[in-house]
Amino acid sequence: MAHARISMYLPPDINPTQAAIAYGCRALPKLNEELQSEDLLTRQKALMALCDLMHDPEHVYVAIDTGCLESLKVLLKDNNDMVRIKTTEVLYIMATHNVGREGFLEHDVILALSSLLNDPQSACRKNLHLAFKHVALLPSGEEPSLNTSHLFSEIKTKQKSHQ
Repeated sequence: MAHARISMYLPPDINPTQAAIAYGCRALPKLNEELQSEDLLTRQKALMALCDLMHDPEHVYVAIDTGCLESLKVLLKDNNDMVRIKTTEVLYIMATHNVGREGFLEHDVILALSSLLNDPQSACRKNLHLAFKHVALLPSGEEPSLNTSHLFSEIKTKQKSHQ
């Protein structure tokens, strides 16, 4: 007669860095809730899932509409390096779409990103600069509408007004 054995180890085909994503219209609101979680692993998994979803402009629009930008702005100040890196990566991917660039301007994401200009993680600074580069593009993506000096003067002006 066979006996049932329960292993203490996870199956080899489970990846702990991937989150199970809800389907349809519930996916992004659920990820937004997970971004606000106290659990570090939950936040990291949600950021990994967002990195995959933000390549579609429709998902970017829904993410902005559900308040993900506000949650991401909070995560820019997280103590964990990986959370800050993945947050800037999500924002960089969002900035590649016109709807994402407009969301950055409406929700003052540029000012929040500017607080990471001196971040110790080079990957975080790289994503930050790529996001700024995309924000400075016209919707057609052909030529810059704002030059870099104008973008940074806008950041300094906003920083002074918040102090």
